[in-house]
Amino acid sequence: MDLRVSSETGLLKGVITHTPGPEVSLVSPETKDQLLFDDIIYELDARNEHLDMLQVMRTALPELQILEVRNLITETLENPDARAYLADSLVRNQRDGNLAPVRAQIAELDAQELAAFAIEGSTPSIPSVELLPTPNLLFTRDLAAIVNDVIVVSKAAKTARIRESLMMDTVVTFHPMYEEIRKNAIFISGEDSIEGGDILVVRDDLVLIGMSERTTFSGLMHAARQLMDKGINQVLIIDIPKKRSSMHLDTIFTFSNYNECVVFPPAIIDRKDNVVSLVKSNGSIITELKPNLKYALEEALGHEVTFIKCGGDDPTAQQREQWSDGANTFALAPGVIIGYERNVNTFREMEKHGYKIVAGKDFVKNYSDGSFDISTCGKMVITFEGHELCRGRGGARCMTQPFSRMVD
Repeated sequence: MDLRVSSETGLLKGVITHTPGPEVSLVSPETKDQLLFDDIIYELDARNEHLDMLQVMRTALPELQILEVRNLITETLENPDARAYLADSLVRNQRDGNLAPVRAQIAELDAQELAAFAIEGSTPSIPSVELLPTPNLLFTRDLAAIVNDVIVVSKAAKTARIRESLMMDTVVTFHPMYEEIRKNAIFISGEDSIEGGDILVVRDDLVLIGMSERTTFSGLMHAARQLMDKGINQVLIIDIPKKRSSMHLDTIFTFSNYNECVVFPPAIIDRKDNVVSLVKSNGSIITELKPNLKYALEEALGHEVTFIKCGGDDPTAQQREQWSDGANTFALAPGVIIGYERNVNTFREMEKHGYKIVAGKDFVKNYSDGSFDISTCGKMVITFEGHELCRGRGGARCMTQPFSRMVD
């Protein structure tokens, strides 16, 4: 399968996810804040909620290729060069422990053990070392972003997520799946950072990048310049509030269709003069401030774009449902999205725009025979439970990293 993503809503063909594992049970009340969780979560329920999401996706798209990132990491580490590469990366970059004395032991771990060590923070083979776990691996969106035939390999801003970046770097560098695309890989170095939740691919020539608490200005400019060198004509930079609740652009803004977006009004509709357009022209880059995101998008796309309010018109509902990822929807196809069922006000608002709301369990039950036709179903929101998953502050888009989509 070709690795290519040229839109946010094109028919999904391949996606990388991570079903929660033992690493989430290693988060304690004392470490949860350090590990970027708002609460400790119950692993079994979180796993079941995640598996329900995957079952919805498989029912809607029977030919969809779903890859688990832990499997990709383990497969990569079958290569001894990859094990040495990750061991060196851990020694250089791990901030909550000195791994230099055990570098050789790390490299000698087999693929399964090293994957477990990197994800969970410990292994019986090296009893002297116990690191914090990586529970945020659940949010695979932040590890990388494919833009056309280019891959932007994220560099995490927070110490708690550094090992995730190192693992993804190793996978892109060594896994056969990335053999063709790795020549177009963009890496971020130094103190700069960029995370996949801030990168939205609108069209094959247009990308949005959020300047958030997790993506630095210099990091996004480095990525933007390289993307424009590799074929992107325009990048819209959106300055968003530097808050926990809006840690990435996709926590306050996602596409549900090629001409419709779910937005958190206070951070998108009410914000002014927070968008900068970069356009490639005759070998140079023209920079222009835009009045708001809606104006900038419609100007770039040449057609109207409808902003659907997360939480509806009520300010309290907007705040509550943005907090529980109401704006973080994920498109399986144009006009067909998935999201947490708890965001009822958001979905009522979407009903006003012609979306049918379907509970995930009913959807799976009704279409378990393979009769669902995503090309003729019309606009639809398929919901699934996320009471445990949302404690980590991420929704359907956060938990999915597309590596192949059809063109809209």
